[in-house]
Amino acid sequence: MIKSHTPILLLLCLLLTNPLQAKDGHEKLEDTSVKEDASEHASEEESGIRLNAEQRRIAGIIVEEITAEPIVVEIEAPGEILLNSYATHQLTPRIEAQVIERHARLGDKVNKGQLLVTLSSVTMSEAQGQLLVAENEWQRVRKLGREVVSARRYQDARIAAQQARASLSAYGMTQSQIDQLASSDTIENANGRFGLFAPLSGTVIRDDFITGQMAQVGSLLFEISDETTLWVEAKLAPGSANSIQVGNPAQIMIDGNWMPGKVIQVHHTLDETTRTLAVRLEVSNPNDRLHTGQFVTARIQNGRSEERGMVLPLNALLRSADGDWQVFVEHEPGEFEPKEVEIVRHMGGRVQIEGLESGSRVVTQGAFFVQSELAKSGFAVHNH
Repeated sequence: MIKSHTPILLLLCLLLTNPLQAKDGHEKLEDTSVKEDASEHASEEESGIRLNAEQRRIAGIIVEEITAEPIVVEIEAPGEILLNSYATHQLTPRIEAQVIERHARLGDKVNKGQLLVTLSSVTMSEAQGQLLVAENEWQRVRKLGREVVSARRYQDARIAAQQARASLSAYGMTQSQIDQLASSDTIENANGRFGLFAPLSGTVIRDDFITGQMAQVGSLLFEISDETTLWVEAKLAPGSANSIQVGNPAQIMIDGNWMPGKVIQVHHTLDETTRTLAVRLEVSNPNDRLHTGQFVTARIQNGRSEERGMVLPLNALLRSADGDWQVFVEHEPGEFEPKEVEIVRHMGGRVQIEGLESGSRVVTQGAFFVQSELAKSGFAVHNH
């Protein structure tokens, strides 16, 4: 009899134990879910990085509080780099002369007053001889004095010496050369030789002559330019150029980098070929990076719009591991966390972005160092 009830008892045992097992399994699933949530939360907390004061100092990290600001209106136009004509000088002989010796070459850096070329001229030789004669007469008359010589002779001697000096100066001799010749009292010094000197410090950009050639009056021997500042001639549509004023800030793109400049002139006549109006910018040329003839992109500010937005330097943005743009936000001193943003528009070396709250403290310099340190710590450099 007992054996006949055994299957029934086994069935009851199974029914009683299965709900408990199901309950235990559900609890285990909940425990796993909680652990995963906790793991994700811990990962988010560890997605940033802490840098001490010494690290921030060495890396040159700069953090700025970013708030909405008026968006600058800019006009973009093609441009070409030109010499600064106001800092350029051409050396030409004022009389026909032969080139005796050159003292500078193309590309040389020269200083103001430096001897560039020695010339020789028959005309100069005659003028030098006249100076020696006139100067000797004037010194003799002056020593005798007005009491001994007539007033007419005294005046004529003085005028002749002055005219002889003026002729040499007009032909190209410097005042120091003239004084040295006048005081020499040696006829052999009237040899027709004289030098041309650098009128400013700069670079020799042209020297189209050879030693021994006869240089005609006005022929170009040297062109020297101070290239510490250069011009950029931007071509704008007349309607756009009307809103540009002298002094407006500008930027030019060269080799992928933006360089600051400013508007110094706005032309008043259209280019007959392109029907555009030229706007001249002045740009500093550190380390001789810019060269005449290069084509650039110019952006010129012509005011501010009523639109406001968050604006950052372009080098504050970096690509994350998944290719999105990101910045590093400082929550506490030295604690940085990556934050994804979207670029609204480029404005030269600055960009308008979305994705940050006003008042956020953002790394504007040294972001690459922060990203590198975060990558070294073993965490992915992204934030969703």
